[in-house]
Amino acid sequence: MRITGKLLDETAAVVTAMLKFDQPADGVLSAHFRAARSGIHDRAFIAETAYAVLRRRRLLERLAGVDATPRQLALAALVRLQGCSQRQLAEAVTARELEWLSAFKAQPEPELSLAEQTDLPGWLVERLQERLSADELLALAHGLNQPAPLDLRVNALKAGRDEVLARLQADGFSAAPCRYAPFGIRVKGRPSLAKQPLYVEGAVEVQDEGSQLLALLVAPKRGEMVVDFCAGAGGKTLALGAMMRSTGRLYAFDVAEKRLAKLKPRLARSGLSNVHPVLINGENDAKVKRLAGKIDRVLVDAPCSGLGTLRRNPDLKWRQTPAAVTEMTRKQADILTAAARLLKSGGRLVYATCSLLAEENETIVEGFLAAHPEFERLPVTELLAKQGVVIDTGADLHLAPHTHGTDGFYAAVLERKK
Repeated sequence: MRITGKLLDETAAVVTAMLKFDQPADGVLSAHFRAARSGIHDRAFIAETAYAVLRRRRLLERLAGVDATPRQLALAALVRLQGCSQRQLAEAVTARELEWLSAFKAQPEPELSLAEQTDLPGWLVERLQERLSADELLALAHGLNQPAPLDLRVNALKAGRDEVLARLQADGFSAAPCRYAPFGIRVKGRPSLAKQPLYVEGAVEVQDEGSQLLALLVAPKRGEMVVDFCAGAGGKTLALGAMMRSTGRLYAFDVAEKRLAKLKPRLARSGLSNVHPVLINGENDAKVKRLAGKIDRVLVDAPCSGLGTLRRNPDLKWRQTPAAVTEMTRKQADILTAAARLLKSGGRLVYATCSLLAEENETIVEGFLAAHPEFERLPVTELLAKQGVVIDTGADLHLAPHTHGTDGFYAAVLERKK
C-alpha cells in the first residue's frame, strides 16, 4: 500500500487523540472517519496502526523512548510491528524523521521487563502474577495483544449453521464452525457485514464465541420468564430469545437508554417477539422489585473492568485503574444481590464478567454464597456437556484468548435451592 504524507498525518492525529485516554478508542476512530471521510483502505491502515500502538505501547515507548511523540510511536509501530520498510515511508516522512527511523532500527535490542514484554500496566501485572506464572502471563498477554477474530452467531429461528456456512462460503467469505459454540461461525479477516444478506435478514449476529457460551449456561426453556439484567446492546438477549424459540417473556434491563436503543434494530432483524427492553435507574428500581420471586432464569453480565476484551479494546488497559476496579466490585456485589431476588425456587442465575481479575469474579460469587445459603453453585462443565459442548475450565467458566480463542470471560452458575 502507498503511504502518503496525508495518510501518515491522519494516523498520527488519531494516535494522538487516542493516547489522551479521555474517550474510548473506537469512539475516536468513528469521530475521525465521520469528519475525514477516508476511503476503506485508508481506514483499515489508520485503525490497524493506531490499535497496534495501543496494544504495544510499553514496548514501543521502551524502543522509541518515553518522550517519543504519538507520531513517532506510530512510525515505530509501522516499522517494528507491521513490517513497513523505510522505502515505503520515504514519501510520507520528513528527512529528519527518516534519520530518526534509521537510528530507531539500528539500536540494539533492549532487555525487557515482564510488564514491557506483556504490554500491560504494572498494577495489572502484579494482580495477575498472584495466580499465574511468568510463562502463563506471557501466553495470556500474547493472546490479548492479537486482534480479535470475527465471530457470528447463527439465529436458529431463521437458519441452520450448515446453511449459513454454505451461503457465506458461496459469497466468498472464509468461514468455519466455532470450536465450542454450536451456533457459532468464525470468519477470517474483517469483511463488512452491513449489506450482507444473511446479516440484513437477521440470520446472523456478531457475537464472540465466549459470549455465546454464556447464553448456553443460562439454558432458558420455552415459555419461561427470563431476565437479562445488564443487557447493553442485547447480543446475549438475542441469543437467549432464540433459545426460547421466541416464547415466554424475556426482559432486557439496562440503565443506559443509548445501549438499549442499539438493541432495537437488532431485535427487529432477529424476528423475536418475546423480548421486552426495560430502562431501569438501578438494580433497586421498582420495575425490578415487581418481578421478585417470579423469574426462572437470570443472566447478570455485570459491568466490569473489561480486561478480558483487550483484543478489541486495547485502550482499556491504559484507561482502567485499581481504584476504578475497587469501585466496580461494589457495584457487582450489589447487582448480583438484587438480581438474585428475582429468582423463584429452583431458578438459575448466571453471574458473568469479561474480566480477568479474581476480585471481580470468584471473590464476588464466594461473598454472595457466604451471605446467601439458599443458593448453591452448579458445575459449568457438566451443564455445557449436556448441550454438547466439551470444555473443562473447573467449577466455573474461565475463558481466555490464548487457550480458547475467545475473549476473556468468567461465569458462575448459581441455583436457588428448591
